[in-house]
Amino acid sequence: MTVALFPADSSEPVAVALAIAGLTPKLVESIATPDGGEAGEWSVLVVELADEPMRRLRQIGDLFTATGVPVLVVAEPAQFPLVEQASGVTDFVANPPDAAELGVRIRRMLQRDGADELLVFNELELNPLTYQATLDGGPLDLTYMEYELLRFFVENRGRVWTREQLLSKVWGYDYYGGARTVDVHVRRLRAKVGEERATWITTVRSVGYRFG
Repeated sequence: MTVALFPADSSEPVAVALAIAGLTPKLVESIATPDGGEAGEWSVLVVELADEPMRRLRQIGDLFTATGVPVLVVAEPAQFPLVEQASGVTDFVANPPDAAELGVRIRRMLQRDGADELLVFNELELNPLTYQATLDGGPLDLTYMEYELLRFFVENRGRVWTREQLLSKVWGYDYYGGARTVDVHVRRLRAKVGEERATWITTVRSVGYRFG
């Protein structure tokens, strides 16, 4: 199993956190040409966004499309909105990273294999291994957090969840956007699945949302 790190001259906090976590990454000079060659041998790619977030996120999207390699992004808190909208990002941590958290997240990604089963609801299919979603057999274009929210709904359908519970379960931290963030993502999901299927996500007045 190979953990790759880009850029090769990543900051000292990232390098130290990886070392403390017991990981010795393969240093990568470029991810701009995702031809499936060397990148196809990486088990996980760790990318520090640093001062080039837009360019590196575009490269991550291209790389993931070409190879499907899982990508963990190390981002400044101010960059979280960009990460949230990007494609190809499997997981992310705040910079400077906590070594224990970084190690746990990477090892969980390494443990994923082909045994992951598709999540299916009516015409919707979610692949937890590749983070791909299809609807009626066609690709469904979702951002990272849209996918995570939809996956949570499918895995926990039938139950009502408050906005605060969804923030905790899906976002995993006290998200700066508050409860409004959940409403925005639900609205986007309804739009993307289409008018006929928008009722999959039901608004429970004064409480939250229920799926299914």
